[in-house]
Amino acid sequence: MQKISPFLWFDNNAEQAAKFYVSIFKNSKTLKTTRYSDEAAGKTGRPKGSVMTVEFQLDGVGFVALNGGPMFKFTEAISFSVNCETQDEIDYFWEKLSADGGSTGPCGWLKDKFGLSWQVSPIVLGEMLADPDKAKAARVMKAMMKMDKIDIAALKKTASRNAE
Repeated sequence: MQKISPFLWFDNNAEQAAKFYVSIFKNSKTLKTTRYSDEAAGKTGRPKGSVMTVEFQLDGVGFVALNGGPMFKFTEAISFSVNCETQDEIDYFWEKLSADGGSTGPCGWLKDKFGLSWQVSPIVLGEMLADPDKAKAARVMKAMMKMDKIDIAALKKTASRNAE
């Protein structure tokens, strides 16, 4: 068991969210589902026997989803980053994670249909932004700031141009 795991609070759709995420990421699976007992149901107001938590893995990383009620919502203050090797990966995760009511935003950010924020970005972006050539890094940052879904070819083209 990993020492630190993301613990996600949902109103009442933790099981649906876990299934959604597991269907998107390779090497992923649902591990365990717990249900509200008499005592826990009484203290929380959740229905006895309803899903309390779902433990699942996404590409080997453990997560726990809780049906805790409507009092807490996701914000952009917490997000998960999907580090992609290729444009095909970026396109895949961008489409899948924003499907069915999700929304896309600038600079590789999106929200899925449950309101959870994700960053879908290429690994090469970090390398380009850390380039010792400060002008090249600045050009890449300026180009990235104009994008919603990140376009690797456009970033590489921008990085290879001389200062204008």
